[in-house]
Amino acid sequence: MTLLKDQLQGFVPVEQAKEIMKGIARGSSILRLSKVEEMTSETKKFPVMTEGPGAYWVGESERIKTSEAKWIFPEIKAKKIAVIIPVTKEKLNDTTIAVFEELKSAIAEAFYTAIDAACLFGTDSPFEKNIVKSATDAENTIVDGTVSLDIDVSDVMALIEDSGLDVNGFTAHYGIKNRLRKLRDGNGNQLFVNGVDEKEFYNNPIEFSRNGAWDKTKAELIAADWSKSIVGIREGLEYEILKEATLQGTLGTDGKPLSLAEQDLIAIKASMRLGFLPIKDDAFAILKPKSVD
Repeated sequence: MTLLKDQLQGFVPVEQAKEIMKGIARGSSILRLSKVEEMTSETKKFPVMTEGPGAYWVGESERIKTSEAKWIFPEIKAKKIAVIIPVTKEKLNDTTIAVFEELKSAIAEAFYTAIDAACLFGTDSPFEKNIVKSATDAENTIVDGTVSLDIDVSDVMALIEDSGLDVNGFTAHYGIKNRLRKLRDGNGNQLFVNGVDEKEFYNNPIEFSRNGAWDKTKAELIAADWSKSIVGIREGLEYEILKEATLQGTLGTDGKPLSLAEQDLIAIKASMRLGFLPIKDDAFAILKPKSVD
């Protein structure tokens, strides 16, 4: 089997790459809720019907009217996302399979945190739009505490329904779980179902964003017709071994940026390409925290 020192860059071994991608999909709210498409190139256009053909009542011997469906073709562009993980030089003597088997959870977590932060809130995002921006542009916002959490969320859903769309899922931060667990309907039944494999609120799935991706200053909860949120993924998870870089974003115990050469380390840079596009602003609505004007 190939040792890491003999193959300093290339594609992550197939089985480990599959497990990393599964870990990203499990951990990312945006991937679990959105429509995910494969991309075979850096860009891809998606046909979206904005107005369908009409049907008409026809009298005896009358000519049947015709109408045209209207389409738009939004383009999604794949952008590179990368993570750098410092490890000891001894890893160079391990097989590439063994190294990525050990690091797959850390790589997946770094990716899904960055993906959710960018796509939901625009944090360090290469994309022009994000979910919160779409909801804000559509003026689809309700301030938390206007009535009660269940009624406020119902009003958030109504903003989307007023546009003729259906809410088919929510995402929120972990801190809202306690409030959800306490909600009851008029018969004393829980409104929030905390299942083992799936959690539901108002009979729709609800995902809780993990590991620091959620920006509590912008939203408590997001409701959406997630079919209008498209994620494009290009195949292939690449890696490169760094030997002499200085990692400005990673500090050592001395508070200084980590220097691989000086501290006898290497780093593994893993990267993938992903695109994101919310295609209809009216499909998204947010419950804003009280402190946000």
